[in-house]
Amino acid sequence: MKEPFIATEQINQAFRDLETRPTPAILQALVEDQLRAVEAVQRALPQLVDAVEQAAERMNAGGRLIYVGAGTSGRLGQLDASELPPTFSWPRERAVACVAGGREALWRAVEGAEDDLEAGKRDLLALHPTHHDVVIAIAASGTTPYPLGAVGAAREVGALTIGIANNPQTPLVQQSQIGIVLETGPEVISGSTRLKAGTAQKIALNAFSSALMVRLGKVYGNLMVDVQATNAKLLARAVRLTVAATGASEAQAKAALEACEYRVKTAIVMIEKGLDAPAAQALLNRVDGNVRRALAVGP
Repeated sequence: MKEPFIATEQINQAFRDLETRPTPAILQALVEDQLRAVEAVQRALPQLVDAVEQAAERMNAGGRLIYVGAGTSGRLGQLDASELPPTFSWPRERAVACVAGGREALWRAVEGAEDDLEAGKRDLLALHPTHHDVVIAIAASGTTPYPLGAVGAAREVGALTIGIANNPQTPLVQQSQIGIVLETGPEVISGSTRLKAGTAQKIALNAFSSALMVRLGKVYGNLMVDVQATNAKLLARAVRLTVAATGASEAQAKAALEACEYRVKTAIVMIEKGLDAPAAQALLNRVDGNVRRALAVGP
């Protein structure tokens, strides 16, 4: 079988003199090359749309987002998973990550871990995946054994598999039900896919998970109304969001938030519908936490 061409590992001839350039020119080269990351994600928008819509169906059925990767790709998956609970009040147990080499690999490279196909299978199966889950496997090369092992195990149990790679026609893209190619080409520093390949992955993951949360009713308009207000900055943000959503005064917004443990959605419904906190929360529960639908319910 013919080996796929891995463009991300090729030597970029345009920068063979990189270390001889002055610092401003080195930085200019590195920054300008990042623009290709945005272009790569834009080309992949149709596949991202498919991923969001299919994932939403699984999440509505109670499924989990399971990110899988090695090295930079694994860390980016872990980052996306860890940011969903505070940003959207997404349950922590429903956004998890498998990183080749385990938790230690989040801050220190674990040599050889990415080459273990069986470990990818074991780590995924240890989470007891079901057909409601969505497995997002990430690898710049598209050939890394660890995420490939996880994809194989996920497909056996009927989970939705999304493969994100920076090279086309690679096993990760071909073996996943939805293959997302972020074709970024060779790096300024040859083979260092933490550069624009990693940037493209970060953009794609941000866009995927954020759009998914919008589809799941975690946003009202463009307001982050499911934020967990756990510090002074976020408490102030909750007040601003409530004011923006309702037109209430800052004092009214703060009073409503204090009455409902700073749940922005509940405060919005309280103010707009003239309800107390328990009644507003009960109404939200009836409509799966969707603010717009709650506000549309008649008196």
